[in-house]
Amino acid sequence: MNDLTNNLNFSSNASNKNIDDSLTGLIRALKQHEWISSATAKLVIDRVATQKIVPIEALLLENIPNIDAAAVARFCAEAFSHAFLDLSALKKNHILIDDIDVKAIIALKMIPLKKRGTQIYIAMSDPTNLAVINQLQFITQCVIEPVIVEHNKLLLWLNKTSDLDKGNADSELFELQDDTTQSTAEDNILSFDTSDVDDAPVVKFLQSILLDAYNRGASDLHFEPYEKTYRIRYRIDGVLSEITTPPANMKERIAARLKIISKIDISEKRIPQDGRMKMKMNNGKMIDFRVSSLPTLFGEKIVMRILDSSQVQIGIDALGYDPEQKTKLLNAIGRPYGMILVTGPTGSGKTVSLYSCLNILNRPGINISTAEDPAEINLPGINQVNINDKAGLTFPVTLKAFLRQDPDVIMVGEIRDLETADIAIKAAQTGHLVFSTLHTNDAPATLTRLLNMGVLAFNIASSIILITGQRLARRLCSCKKAATFSSDILKSAGFKDSDLDGSWIPYVPMGCEVCGGTGYKGRVGIYQVMPITEAMQTIILANGSSLDIERQARLEGVLSLRDSGLLKVKQGVTSIEEVLSVTNL
Repeated sequence: MNDLTNNLNFSSNASNKNIDDSLTGLIRALKQHEWISSATAKLVIDRVATQKIVPIEALLLENIPNIDAAAVARFCAEAFSHAFLDLSALKKNHILIDDIDVKAIIALKMIPLKKRGTQIYIAMSDPTNLAVINQLQFITQCVIEPVIVEHNKLLLWLNKTSDLDKGNADSELFELQDDTTQSTAEDNILSFDTSDVDDAPVVKFLQSILLDAYNRGASDLHFEPYEKTYRIRYRIDGVLSEITTPPANMKERIAARLKIISKIDISEKRIPQDGRMKMKMNNGKMIDFRVSSLPTLFGEKIVMRILDSSQVQIGIDALGYDPEQKTKLLNAIGRPYGMILVTGPTGSGKTVSLYSCLNILNRPGINISTAEDPAEINLPGINQVNINDKAGLTFPVTLKAFLRQDPDVIMVGEIRDLETADIAIKAAQTGHLVFSTLHTNDAPATLTRLLNMGVLAFNIASSIILITGQRLARRLCSCKKAATFSSDILKSAGFKDSDLDGSWIPYVPMGCEVCGGTGYKGRVGIYQVMPITEAMQTIILANGSSLDIERQARLEGVLSLRDSGLLKVKQGVTSIEEVLSVTNL
């Protein structure tokens, strides 16, 4: 009998636990404070599920003793520590229709009361309704501070004020506007002239996000959908940071808007796609974006790369080359023919380095042609070709066409296969200066990469005149602070005894308003500039390895990436931790 009783108790407890697990927000809080029973809570949840209404309305429909709109409001104010407001004293002219339109006020069943800095006070009857709070944060980009009101008075007030926007209460809150109109040549230009702003919240939100990303110096924006969340991240100075989390149900509308502006097929969601768009600033400046869509488990992830051609105009001096490295690079650029390779991982600044070199050569007497996938930065005076594999415009086809276009300088966005490498090498051997990129860990490793592609050793030795490996390290902000490290730590980082002469001071990041608390502001290049000398050509022809090339480079005074980074530490440009994170010994 006791066993039976215990089993019944266990079954009852398990049932209660299952009910508790299904409760959320207001109903859970009321049950935990014993305002309602488990059975009543289940009735309310069932009504919510079947009638598709919000929990507070389902609760009031159950006619529970001692539970009415006034009692629930008092409970919410006390349990969740929010202010209480009697709506009887609120007038229409007290609402913030400039910040949130009437459509949103009626659809979300709330009233914006007051804005103070980055906070907006919102009158609502259920402060646990996170869907409403998230949408309000999405619309206003402000912190939402709930003010509790009685639900029946809230509905009555909204009914009285619906004439402000009659006929729109049932409309889609975030409906995209003018997305189905006929495309024109300028459709992928997103204007940021505040005198011509679309009222759709999605458009306003994207405008503010893109403008904010550009002003903060972001290089990439990530729009990432997950099962129950949606987040937006910026890559600033090489580091991804979460910026905001719009409501998860907005992911399709945001992706659709970005795809439409970028001329990407909106009906195709099964395969990756690429596009481009422009952002027009108030001052008339145009900023290019490269847009990539990728189908993921819970929707399309959109990544946008900001392509600012003004970066190329800053000149080679600002990229971070040491004087000796700069001299070696300029000597190679000044050669009439040969191949210059820029190597490094994705996001290491290879494109900016290449275009800075091309900008030096960009003169009326020189014919420059580039083949890119896609062309990232537009430069007047340079003939740029976008590779289109589907149309048959591949790197080999484009390079063959270049050779019939009387070129002086050719730039290949990336050497990916043997055919492209062979044509580029032949161009370098027949009187053309060729620039290109490869994905390798450092300059000496480029030899192994080309050999693995199938390029013959004598072609490598006779065509390549210089290889640079590079990384981007974050610059220390002006708030940096001098630090003291033991000699053992400095030696383990790669400093030699001769470096520890007391003539320099290492700095560490601190954080301030200028750098957003990170301690870093901007980035600087760390380079390994390796001219191909006769000694290296001999090693290549003798089938030497990348280790043999690396030893010879050290003998010739070529700084490794780590050595180049440590030199930046001695100059106070970056920190030891940053150099260790982007380079290997």
